[in-house]
Amino acid sequence: MQRLVFWLAYPLLWFVSILPFKLFYMVSDVVYVLVYHVVRYRRKTVTSNLELVFPEKSSEEINKTRKKFYKHMVDMFLEMIKSISISNEELKKRFTFTNLEELQKIRKMNKSIILACGHYASYEWMNALQLYGLDYKGFGIYKKVKNRYFDKLAKDIRGRYDGVLISTSKATKTITENQEKGILGVYAMIADQSPKLSRTRAWAKFMGIGVPVFTGTEKLSRSLDMAVVYLHVEKVKRGYYVATFKPLTCQPKQEPEYEITRQYFSLLEAQIKKAPEYYLWTHKRWKHRNASIPHDAVVIKPD
Repeated sequence: MQRLVFWLAYPLLWFVSILPFKLFYMVSDVVYVLVYHVVRYRRKTVTSNLELVFPEKSSEEINKTRKKFYKHMVDMFLEMIKSISISNEELKKRFTFTNLEELQKIRKMNKSIILACGHYASYEWMNALQLYGLDYKGFGIYKKVKNRYFDKLAKDIRGRYDGVLISTSKATKTITENQEKGILGVYAMIADQSPKLSRTRAWAKFMGIGVPVFTGTEKLSRSLDMAVVYLHVEKVKRGYYVATFKPLTCQPKQEPEYEITRQYFSLLEAQIKKAPEYYLWTHKRWKHRNASIPHDAVVIKPD
């Protein structure tokens, strides 16, 4: 059944991916109408999240942000499909980096990098980083797709840019083995999801609301002495993004405990407050806000 679903869907995905950009975004406009007005995909969740995080905004402002978000979300989803066929030259033109020298400085230290990302702007086209001839192997940590054929497609797309996807369940083991073998890598990790309460050991304020947070990025960087860099991505116009590297630390063991995690959320918050329409509001990020904080949990104080 998985194979049948894939081969029924793939021809359509491929066709959409090869459309000229002008027509491509016309398709996105049509899909937006279906997703927002007809299907009403997760409208309640998005509205609830926006009202929770921005209690000072009026209903009119919330609705305006919500519409902008859905338009962006559909664009981003289709841009993921566009990755099937987009040329290297086109990708480099549409997803640019302002300060690659920051990674080159860390390379001279002979250290691997954890690229701390958020569900913000575009995290699908960051594959473009592999096109700049950096002396690093590129890796992306991801949640494995249940359909193994679509999972392979995701890996093949990443492989076009000499990158490798690592499932979350194998991330720590694979990164540790690479470090032991002397393989220097840039590991892109999205760390703003909501962790399971049973595994939560740290809480922090995210957009002013106390929630459990992942601290794996910090723990991994400390144990393997890896540099941590925040990827600040901005959408400059439709289909165009600019990314800036913001080093959090090159000496993680010397940082105060949980300082890396605190900095990560601080930078992500600043982006969300500036342009909230580019954050992924469909996730139930604040669903555990009313849960009791375990007595042995760490509460990370804001700056």
